[in-house]
Amino acid sequence: MNAAFSYLDAAQAILERIRSTQMDRIETAADICARTITRGGLVHLFGTGHSRMFVEEMFPRHGSFPGFHPIVELSLTYHNAVVGANGQRQAMFLEHIPGFAQVILRNFVFAEPDSFIVFSNSGVNEVIIEFALEVKRMGLPLIAVVSLDHCLNVAPKHASGQRLPDIADVTIDNCTPAGDAMVRVAGLDDPIGPGSTIGAATVTNALKCLLAEKLTAAGQPPLVLTSSYFIGADESTRRFEAVYDDYRARVQRVYGCR
Repeated sequence: MNAAFSYLDAAQAILERIRSTQMDRIETAADICARTITRGGLVHLFGTGHSRMFVEEMFPRHGSFPGFHPIVELSLTYHNAVVGANGQRQAMFLEHIPGFAQVILRNFVFAEPDSFIVFSNSGVNEVIIEFALEVKRMGLPLIAVVSLDHCLNVAPKHASGQRLPDIADVTIDNCTPAGDAMVRVAGLDDPIGPGSTIGAATVTNALKCLLAEKLTAAGQPPLVLTSSYFIGADESTRRFEAVYDDYRARVQRVYGCR
């Protein structure tokens, strides 16, 4: 079996673990999000590093809908440059700066019935922990998506000694093995092929689909950003504008606008 098949097998194992162990937690998280959105609140999304991908996977993209508020800090997530100005070294350094999370959160206005989802494969870096602690200080529900195998097998980095699952109301395991890389190649010392993208994206979309079902059952079917493949080019363009107008109206409050 070549390494590509080994990766596919490892990815399939992640999907099976999510299906067999995480669906109750995904259901609980969907209930929290449904309660937020049906009452006119926002589900705020945050992630650093590569975890920003799952913020964008939730919204905005085709097959998603308003009700979420992505918070993506460019200084923590800009990977294109790698080195030089805005390089990866700086982003990784900033993840460990005490107080940075409070500076980020100060830009927004949060209130009940808002809730939060924080994505972090490791669940231990300082900015993530301080973000989570600030959410709980505000008394708002917090959902975490992490690799429990990794998170519980590395030392906490925040001064409080806490990991993200210690703070969150609900923790969903992305079911990725510790270390993330999953494939061993003969003659190569280090494993390759990270799995957290598979796991966290699966959790994100399973949660999104279940939430859409709950909102529809509650009489508030979401306004879905839909491909022209399904509804034609003209209607897709109209839907795009309607979704973004709806989103703008929902988020005015978090930017202090009325």
